[in-house]
Amino acid sequence: MTLRHPSGIDEAVVAKVVSRRGRLHAFESLNPALTALVVIDLMRASVENDEACREIISPINQVAAALRERGGTVAWVTAAPMPLESPVLAAIHGPERLRHFQDGARSDDPRSRLWHELTPQPGDIHAMKQGYSAFFPGRCDLHAQLQRRGLDTLLIAGTVTNICCESSARDAVELGYRVVMVSDANVGHAHGLHEASLTTIYRCFGDVRPTAEVLDLISASA
Repeated sequence: MTLRHPSGIDEAVVAKVVSRRGRLHAFESLNPALTALVVIDLMRASVENDEACREIISPINQVAAALRERGGTVAWVTAAPMPLESPVLAAIHGPERLRHFQDGARSDDPRSRLWHELTPQPGDIHAMKQGYSAFFPGRCDLHAQLQRRGLDTLLIAGTVTNICCESSARDAVELGYRVVMVSDANVGHAHGLHEASLTTIYRCFGDVRPTAEVLDLISASA
C-alpha cells in the first residue's frame, strides 16, 4: 500500500515511521486550551525582501485566529541582537554578516518589528531569542511563559524551517512538548532544505501537518 503524507514527505520515510508506531501521525488530536502557535522570526527584516515569507502570512493568521477562538495561545518570537564578541559566530557568518544580524534585531530598528500583516492580539505571548532556538536555556524566556499557562503542545511556524524553526522544535521536544511543524506555514532555504527539515522532525521529533489539517484538528476539538 502506498502511504502518502499530506505534506509530501517521502513515502519510504513515511512507511518506516508508520511501521514503527502504527499510524501516520504521532498526535491524532489536540486540546486548543493547552496549545500554542509559536511564530518564529517573522520580523520586517526577514519578510520584506522574501516573497516566500510573505506567502506564509495568511496560513499563520488563519491558525492564530482559529486557535484563539478555542482558548489557545499565540506566541510571537523575534530575534534579539546576537553577541558580536562571539568568535564562533564570527567564524561561521563572517563579521560583516554577524553585524547585519545584530543591526536588524536592535529594538530601535524598524526592521526588528513584526511584519505588519500579522495579527497580534492582547493576551498573546511575545518573546525574544538570542540565537537560533526559542527554547535554548538562558537565551529566551518563551518556555517559562508557556509553562505559566500550563501548555504542552506547540504548533511551530515561521522562518527559516531548517534553522531557527527546526532548532526550536528540537529543543522543545527535549523539554517535553508535543511539537507539530505546520508545513505550509514554515519557509526554508532552497535546495530541499525545508523538506529535509520537515522529514527529520517527522521521523524523530514530532509531527508535520499542513494548515488545513491543523485547522481541522482545532475544529474537531469541540
